[in-house]
Amino acid sequence: MIETPYLLFLGDAPDMLAAKVAIGIRDWRPDNAVGQIRLPGCGADLGLTEMTLAEGRAAGAKTLVIGVANRGGVISPAWKELLLAALAMGYDLASGLHNLLRDEADLLAAAKQHGRTLHDVRIPSVRYPIANGEKRRGKRCLAIGTDCAVGKMYTAMALEREMTARGMQCTFRATGQTGILITGDGVPLDAVIADFMAGSIEYLTPDNDPDHWDMIEGQGSLFHVSYSGVTLALVHGGQPDALILCHEPTRTHMRGLPGYSLPTLEQLRDTALPLAQVANPDCRVAGVAVNTQHMSEADARTYLEDVSQRMDLPATDPYRFGAGNLVDALAAL
Repeated sequence: MIETPYLLFLGDAPDMLAAKVAIGIRDWRPDNAVGQIRLPGCGADLGLTEMTLAEGRAAGAKTLVIGVANRGGVISPAWKELLLAALAMGYDLASGLHNLLRDEADLLAAAKQHGRTLHDVRIPSVRYPIANGEKRRGKRCLAIGTDCAVGKMYTAMALEREMTARGMQCTFRATGQTGILITGDGVPLDAVIADFMAGSIEYLTPDNDPDHWDMIEGQGSLFHVSYSGVTLALVHGGQPDALILCHEPTRTHMRGLPGYSLPTLEQLRDTALPLAQVANPDCRVAGVAVNTQHMSEADARTYLEDVSQRMDLPATDPYRFGAGNLVDALAAL
């Protein structure tokens, strides 16, 4: 188990999107985040107390979490001095990067020297099966996006929170490093061998009570040429009964791909639904979740009303305005 609370390391993240791991922990497990620590030039700021390693330890932090999800998932050489100092000071390290802590000889040696633990949460801990496509009991909802980092995890967690508040049976199913660090369980899907990705999601969302909902965290986008494969594994392995379309309307291009513009919500609906119906012919699009963090409240509400009328679906920013109308739609299925 990863010991809490955490000191969140933002490194030299160029912007807030690059610090989405730390942001997710701050927003969904604030009691586990005692503060933040950054390197010079960092473009992300969580608004948490700025701390040194010593101040973090004095505040009770037990694990330094690398809260950055950079392109390629690499441990930057610029971070090493601080990471080594953290181990010497008594911190464990936790990371969701593809570049594993345990593969860095200096970090591994320091952890052994100081009796500390390196947690690589992106390492699959289960031998997943190949997907068989057999129908499972229970209900499943998949958050699926027009792009990466548009709020798919926040949507699934907001849906779980609302359902739980109503006394409904519901489980958030984490499929990425942030969700796993928040909840302590899940499948690090983008680190699973390709032939077993869909099977890992079948494993993650097994038979359940007929009225139990699994809220499956989405990954990537069917329209993102770098990460579309992981999305399709979720669509087929998850066998969703419902899709929630997720979108960030202020983007000028796909995340990390300046030459690619975002699809419309209509294009996402018309592409994702037929693919989902391959595995579950009864799948439906239940609603739209819009990340409006870069819009004023008035503009956000106007935009949501337009989307709802245009697509004849409930639309909300589930983190900003609540997920009530989306849960209403799911309950009616």
